Amino acid sequence: MSERKIVVGVDGSDPSKCALRWAVKQAALIDATVHAVGAWEFPAFYSWEGGPMPPDDFEEAARKALDDTVEQVQHEDVPTVPIERELTHGHAAQALLDASDGAELLVVGSRGHGSFYGALLGSVSQRCAVHAKCPVVIVRY
Repeated sequence: MSERKIVVGVDGSDPSKCALRWAVKQAALIDATVHAVGAWEFPAFYSWEGGPMPPDDFEEAARKALDDTVEQVQHEDVPTVPIERELTHGHAAQALLDASDGAELLVVGSRGHGSFYGALLGSVSQRCAVHAKCPVVIVRY
């Protein structure tokens, strides 16, 4: 397994699929492993009325989005490279920043599954571009 790592944010959205495809192609060029990272958190207003789903369902939905996206991209016409998966509880930008420590690149889509809460904090791609300690590629969808 390669010691070089490309971290990519995956939330199941079309922009994150484009980011994963780009990361896989780049990983093949530089002999790196792709580290697909998904994150989940309770919606900002979840506690008001208990929300529409049991708490475990938020994590399960994020895991399904991560797994489905990776599997879909692996079955496309892209190079075969190792893809590791990580699902983290917390804000997506912080999960990506933490995972990208020591990475060659951090790759994110230009937008993803946002929310009003996400809009208050700023976009994930913008926060990653400002705070990452490695180069960041924002793949436009």
